[in-house]
Amino acid sequence: MYILLALIGACALGIAAHFLIRDRELRGVALTPAIATAVSALTYTGLQWAGVGEDSIWLWLASVLGAPLVAALATVAITGMRKRSDAQSRAALGI
Repeated sequence: MYILLALIGACALGIAAHFLIRDRELRGVALTPAIATAVSALTYTGLQWAGVGEDSIWLWLASVLGAPLVAALATVAITGMRKRSDAQSRAALGI
């Protein structure tokens, strides 16, 4: 049940990251929170399987703070790819 706390925290920080990263009009509103939540779930589960207990600070730092950081980096990369793709499309169309 503690995983829900990690997922909710990561999702909330993912929402904040979405609004802090520029060029919001080039991506969906759910992209960053979805990535943060998925990474948090994988991190929490992986660390639990590795034997890290729920009382370990590393489990919580990685799943609640690390996941939104990864999501923010992925969002910046995806936004950059979208900008380059749009520029290529405009150049190909002569716009």
